[in-house]
Amino acid sequence: MNENIIVYLIILLVSSGGWKTKNLSPSGAVSAFLMGLIITHFYHWRGLLLIGAFFLSSSIWSKLFSSSKKEIEGRLAKTAVRDWQQVAANGGPSVLFILLFHFTGNDWWLYSFAAAVAAANSDTWASEIGPLSKKSPLSIRSFRRVEKGTSGAVSLIGTIASIAGALFISLLFFFFMGSFNWPMFIMITAAGFIGNVFDTVAGAFWQAEFSCVVCNSTTESAVHCGTATVQSKGYAWLNNEAVNFLSSLFAGGFLFCVLVIING
Repeated sequence: MNENIIVYLIILLVSSGGWKTKNLSPSGAVSAFLMGLIITHFYHWRGLLLIGAFFLSSSIWSKLFSSSKKEIEGRLAKTAVRDWQQVAANGGPSVLFILLFHFTGNDWWLYSFAAAVAAANSDTWASEIGPLSKKSPLSIRSFRRVEKGTSGAVSLIGTIASIAGALFISLLFFFFMGSFNWPMFIMITAAGFIGNVFDTVAGAFWQAEFSCVVCNSTTESAVHCGTATVQSKGYAWLNNEAVNFLSSLFAGGFLFCVLVIING
């Protein structure tokens, strides 16, 4: 009981710290705190460390390369300060898989949890490090060079970063577990990267995109230059947060299906 109280206090301190350092908005801090409570209560603080590693590494990359993203911030609907929607989008599927693991006792859902975190980390590392590329990214929809920050576009450095992001979480998962399983390590890493691929495809073909009637730029925001934008692509409800949620959900679900097929 005393250990749980200490862990809960640490979660509170970390969430508050995220708000104080402007990595989290007030709503984002509350969401992160609640997410930490659920993961700790229904699983273990080891799961909390994995989620924490994702948020910490993402925040570090964001701070380190903030200057390189100045030119693309106008395209984004939200800033680097994560609100509750961004926290839920990145961590929601992980919480779902933890709950499934708790109530079913099936270890495969625990691996799905790791895959979901790996996918979120893979996408975030690609988004934070990708803009460092000297070349403009390539759209997988038009196969043309597009502006940095365009959803559904890829670069070599961004792809390498996405693989590294999935690999990082997969390694930490087994480190925190205190054991290592090569086949599962490879599958979690692969599922995490595949989740990022899903994110890229969804961003290219289905994610909502808008045009500014004032400056004619393309953006993910429904408002730009103080004026309502005009939707030019995708589904209005499918914003960046929805795509992030679905990509992590896909990664975990994909790994679970693979395990079902392999094990009959």
